Parts: sequence; C-alpha cells; structure tokens
Amino acid sequence: MTLQRKSNGSSTDSLPSKSVFVGDREILNEEAFRRMISIERKRTERSRKPFLLMLLETGRYHTSQKNGNVLRNVLSALLTSTRETDVIGWYKNQSTAGVMFTELEIDDKNSILSTMLTRVSNILRDILTFEQFNQISISFHFFPDKWSDDDISDGPGNPTLYPDLLRRENATRLLAVTKRVMDVMGSALILAICAPAFLIVGLAIKVSSKGPVLFRQRRIGQYGKSFTFLKFRSMYVDSDASIHREYVTRLIAGQAERHPSNGNGDGTGVYKLTKDDRITRIGAFLRRTSLDELPQLFNVFKGEMSLVGPRPPVPYELVAYQTWHRRRVLEVKPGITGLWQVNGRSRVKFDEMVRLDLKYAEAWSPWLDVKILLSTPLAVLKGEGAY
Repeated sequence: MTLQRKSNGSSTDSLPSKSVFVGDREILNEEAFRRMISIERKRTERSRKPFLLMLLETGRYHTSQKNGNVLRNVLSALLTSTRETDVIGWYKNQSTAGVMFTELEIDDKNSILSTMLTRVSNILRDILTFEQFNQISISFHFFPDKWSDDDISDGPGNPTLYPDLLRRENATRLLAVTKRVMDVMGSALILAICAPAFLIVGLAIKVSSKGPVLFRQRRIGQYGKSFTFLKFRSMYVDSDASIHREYVTRLIAGQAERHPSNGNGDGTGVYKLTKDDRITRIGAFLRRTSLDELPQLFNVFKGEMSLVGPRPPVPYELVAYQTWHRRRVLEVKPGITGLWQVNGRSRVKFDEMVRLDLKYAEAWSPWLDVKILLSTPLAVLKGEGAY
C-alpha cells in the first residue's frame, strides 16, 4: 500500500441515490460527503480548528463494481473504529472513499499522519486479502495548510478540498467561456487604443530614472498558481520591499493606520502608504492616474488575469491571510479592476475589500463585469484612494 499526498480532485460520475446507515452511523453518498467537506471547511475558517481528509482509492485492476464492493467493506470497518464526530462517505462513487477527521488539535502533522496510516493499515489488513490491500492507496489532505513565501508553489487552493468550487465551475463553463472572450477582445482593443500611451509612458520612465520600463513581480492567481505580474515601474530600482511588507501585514491583521489623503476626498484618509520616498516623480503621477496598471492587459490577454476580478496578492500577503481571506484567490481569476476599485478603493479596510471580492465572485455575470468596467474610468478620474 502506498502513501500518496495528492492535490488534484476529480469530477463526479453517477451518484448513489442516498446515503447508507450501518447501525446508527451513516456512510454518506458522494454528493452529501462533498457537501460536508465544504461545510467543515467553512466551520474551520471560523473555529480555526483544522481537519484532516483521508482518501482511499482502489487500483484499476478490477471492475468498478468490484472496487466499489471492496471500499464499501472498508467504510463499514472504519465506522467501528472512528469517532462519531468523524465523517465517512464516498468522495467519488465506487472508486474513492473518504474519512474526514474533524476538530483536531495538531501539534505535529507528521506524527498524526504516521498514527493515522498505522491505524488504518491495521484495519485494512484485518478485512482485506493481501492482493486487495496492496491495491489501495491513501492520501491525506489538511485544511488549512500553513506556508512560508517559498512554500506557495501550487498555492493554497488544494482542489480536493474545494469540490463545491469545481462543481460550480463545471456548471458555469459557458459563462466562463463568455468571460474569457470578453477578456481577450477587451484587452486586445484597449492595447490597440493605448499603444501611443505605452510609448509616451515608457519614454517618460526611461528619461526620469534609471532602470527598466516594466516592473515584474511574482503574484498569486486563481487556485494559487503564480505568474509574472506586469506594471509600469513607478519606484526607484532596488527599493526596499520590507516597508510595504510590514505595512500590508498590519493591514491584513486589521492593525494598520489610515494615512492622510492629501485633501482629495472626505478627509478620512486611506489604508495605503501615501508618502513613499521609493516612488519616482513620474511614478506618483502614474499611480494617481492608474496608468501604471496598463501592462496588466498583457496578463489578461495571456489568460493569467481577467479585466475584472480581485487584485492578485504578493506571496507574503497570502502568508498573512486569515483562512477565510484565502477564498479570494480561489473563487475567481484576479483582475485589473473590480468592486473594490469602484467602491472606495484604499479607503476600505482589508476585510471589507475581501468581502467585496467574495460578493463579486458569488454574483458574477457578464453584465456585472460590464457595469464595473463602465464605472472604472470615473473612479480613476476621481482618483480617490489612488497612490
């Protein structure tokens, strides 16, 4: 038997019509089990008590029905050796069974994995033949994971733990195609119209300070996939990034102070660094007018971003996120503009910005994108929250 750490979920096929009871314990069908994963994930976001999802898969040596019978016996045996609070059911009918261990106190993840593997192996040896035992693989999936900047490679969005998002994506595939068509046509059109602006801005940056015209930075896209984010350079070369890192960490924690808004607004200030010596003179103008964002149209054209969506975070921002904040990099592809930009921009707290991003993801439609895109020029001209 092999221990595998997998991160890819799989689409559903035929669902059993209802769950099955063994004594007073229930083996959930695929639909119900996946729904419980989503519910437990949201509960963990509030309680901060992690859970562990264990998946057991059979090999492809037998028919689907025979594999299903083997796993059904496994599930029945696990019912007698798990807590009543643990959830047992089908992750994928006839081929993948699952056990969700909830309300865990995790001090040493490796120790828990070793203990769980040993316990489950002993149970399986008692009920399976040697051949059947060797055809079962086990994978473990923790929620939430913890990472440093370097740990974020394929990101916080383990698809196995987000079956609800995968199901929603499949159900809205036509709308997703519509959004992509809008992005390709819109970015190509704006790039053609703004070609003279690219030339003028590029020359202004080159003349005013040493360094490249474009600023390239690693950002995190949907499902944690990283990409190279493009902007017109607005800072001096080799500027200290720790200044922004320290401020944004406080901002995400709700501990950041408002900074003066230079009198262009209601005087309440903004949650952003406003007097930053790292910014060049031309860079300050580019930021106020949002012209520094224009190169992101190439990111949109390539499919890494959308015209409308949440702003893509820097890896160190993602590390500082609370668990529920991470949904903003899962629910929808990042964008150049969004509800946050047309509803206060840097004048709203970080938690409110995340709520706006999640509200957008839930209510998304092509018409909502059109309304946001039409509202963006006015927000840019007003310049509120832009620094």
